[in-house]
Amino acid sequence: MRVIAGTYKSRILKSLKGLALRPTSDRLRETLFNVLAPNISGSRFVDLFAGTGAIGIEALSRGASEVVFIENQGPAVTLIRRNLESLGINSGATVLPVDALRGLATLTSQKRRSAPGYNFIFLDPPYAAAEDYSRVLEFLGSTELLAPGGMVIAEHRRNFDLSEAVGALRRLRVLKQGDAALSFYRRQPL
Repeated sequence: MRVIAGTYKSRILKSLKGLALRPTSDRLRETLFNVLAPNISGSRFVDLFAGTGAIGIEALSRGASEVVFIENQGPAVTLIRRNLESLGINSGATVLPVDALRGLATLTSQKRRSAPGYNFIFLDPPYAAAEDYSRVLEFLGSTELLAPGGMVIAEHRRNFDLSEAVGALRRLRVLKQGDAALSFYRRQPL
């Protein structure tokens, strides 16, 4: 697994042995960032169920000003920190070693009224944990954690259909590639 583009282009990222993690493929990550590219520079990004940290590291490599990695599995948290360290990333990255909803609640409580929120929130729970998609999307659809015009992106199985609308979130598009798909949501004004 490698960083696709930007400051850390072609640098190798470590992963865990076995099936403990299912990192987003290089090809799907490239597709995701081709869509997001015009808006990544200077953005604030959340990588939920961060695993190896590859998505958030790609965002940093492409110019995101801040990335929050949220991951509750101890070995994966250690791995994210090691990957950040191996690339010399010591600013703009925060690792929260908690479950997704607790991490999002923490970010929501820290958000100041004048703060713009996060531009991108990427979620990639274990495919078998279907309830995590709905729980996280419902939370995000009922809070103002996203910046105006911000986007939520969910990676999921190609044949797993997510809701068109969840709270204030509305799905804009679905990109399918191989066995995986990306659903893009934007918050609608209430």
